[in-house]
Amino acid sequence: MPRQKDLKRLVRARMSKTGESYTAARAKIIARSSARTIAVRVPEPRAAAIAATAPASTPATTPDYAALAGMSDATIKARTGCTWERWVYALDRRGADKMSHREIAALINTKYKIDGWWSQSVTVGYERIKGLRARGQRRDGTYEANKSKTFDVPVDALFEAWSDGRLRKRWLDARVGKVRTATAPKSMRLDGARRSIIAVGFTPKGPSRSTVAVQHTKLHDRDEATQLKAYWAERLAALGALLAAG
Repeated sequence: MPRQKDLKRLVRARMSKTGESYTAARAKIIARSSARTIAVRVPEPRAAAIAATAPASTPATTPDYAALAGMSDATIKARTGCTWERWVYALDRRGADKMSHREIAALINTKYKIDGWWSQSVTVGYERIKGLRARGQRRDGTYEANKSKTFDVPVDALFEAWSDGRLRKRWLDARVGKVRTATAPKSMRLDGARRSIIAVGFTPKGPSRSTVAVQHTKLHDRDEATQLKAYWAERLAALGALLAAG
């Protein structure tokens, strides 16, 4: 059976998704957990540090960590070598639930050699699993909206569509203010409405393909984050149309 705190988080998540009462949602979670037995597998070589501290095989029932983290086991294992169950086991042993976000990310980076985006992804997923933050919420209580998109243009051209003021006005409206900082062609920070901050990262995917990732932070509540996620989906679609038109 799931531990009591984990069970409550799973029940609340199911209530929010299905509209069921607490009792009905709890019964479904317990029934599903009782029917499922998970065999812990030995992780991939680049996660050997976790394997050295975890038992080779531990039949047990576990919460749906992937649902709580917001990312599938298949994806996180492909990128980091371990499932969410393994990450929770390893980070719990090091007291990560008492650490700050920065400290957890640094531990994942230095101890387990997971770099950049994926060290942050593991950190955020772990914090969600442990109830340290809700989906879309930061540890300081504010919220954020994230959106990314890949375009069939070189990263320099993608960066220019953001950095050139006249180009930017053709696909991005007045909700976004001036550029605060920029490092071509890697990153940029812009002012958002209501003192929010927009952090943008640019990643080349080859000579003629690149990705932009938008992180809109310092938002006041979940509703604002939801609205801005939809807003960025629309604006990035408009950017795609502009880039396609040449």
